[in-house]
Amino acid sequence: MGDPMDWTEPPFLADAHAWIRERLGDLDMRLTGPVEQIHDRPWSTVLRVPTDRGDQFFKASAPALGHEAAIVAFLAGRLPEVIPAPLAVDLEHGWMLMADAGTPLRELVEAERDVSRWLDVLPLYAGLQVELAGAAADLLRLGAPDMRLPVLPARYEALLDELVASDALGELDRLEAAGGGDLPRVPAALTSDEMRRLRHAVPRVAAMCTELAGYGLAETIQHDDLNDGAIYVRDGRYLILDWGDACVSHPFFSMSVTLEGVIGWGVDDVQGSVDVAPFRDAYLAPFAGDRTGEELRAACALALRLGWVCRAVNGHVPGIDATSTWTRLRMFLDGHP
Repeated sequence: MGDPMDWTEPPFLADAHAWIRERLGDLDMRLTGPVEQIHDRPWSTVLRVPTDRGDQFFKASAPALGHEAAIVAFLAGRLPEVIPAPLAVDLEHGWMLMADAGTPLRELVEAERDVSRWLDVLPLYAGLQVELAGAAADLLRLGAPDMRLPVLPARYEALLDELVASDALGELDRLEAAGGGDLPRVPAALTSDEMRRLRHAVPRVAAMCTELAGYGLAETIQHDDLNDGAIYVRDGRYLILDWGDACVSHPFFSMSVTLEGVIGWGVDDVQGSVDVAPFRDAYLAPFAGDRTGEELRAACALALRLGWVCRAVNGHVPGIDATSTWTRLRMFLDGHP
């Protein structure tokens, strides 16, 4: 992603505010109060924009995620009932002005103490993926990262090469074979054994990708961070936002985060406290076609583990997000953080 963005810098804020005012003028809206920065992360920022037609929201993404604006505009053009169209976009800067999307699903889950709304969201999302299965080339052209099965093994190996020097891993193996010695220090959070296992898993990742490809499911848009903070409810409709991590990959990879990282933890944030099988089946239903339920469930089981490889590779932010990367790699290795 490059150097972290400082979204609080006066030059950026001045440019953003000027752009917001111009776009509001184009939309015949009037600013009614101060613009407030409500989200500030190295990869994106969000500003609340009060107007005479309610709150609007400005989002800016770091250059490596600047394709989000183009992808959202494309998706909204195809499926506006699920993905709200931005009010304005600046594709050069990766900026969007968006209408209020309603109530976050996270707030509803907490208030109702029930995750069952996901049973409606998941088939809606799956239908979107099925609908866009023929749009992979368009999405790649717009800048969506390529995480398709033929390239994922090499992307995984490249991530390991970036995170841990290849010669250090080789030295670990040589020392172990020689009967021990002082193991070189490895980056935070992972043990030497875990580092070895990740390197040794390279052929397994390739084999899993080949096996998953054998089920014949078309690769398509994949949100890659489909959590309850990315789903909103407005006027009785579910809307899907936050496409900054979206890539082109196997559709089922989305379920790694959604089933194992969100729904399975329930309302009290306890891993394994919710049986995810009904939610998995609700998601898989739109993919049925001439495939049996057994085939779809087998493909999903494989994708759940492999999806953490995709999430680790696609979501890695050098120098910013190392802890999240280690967690995702552990999910691939062992199925738990």
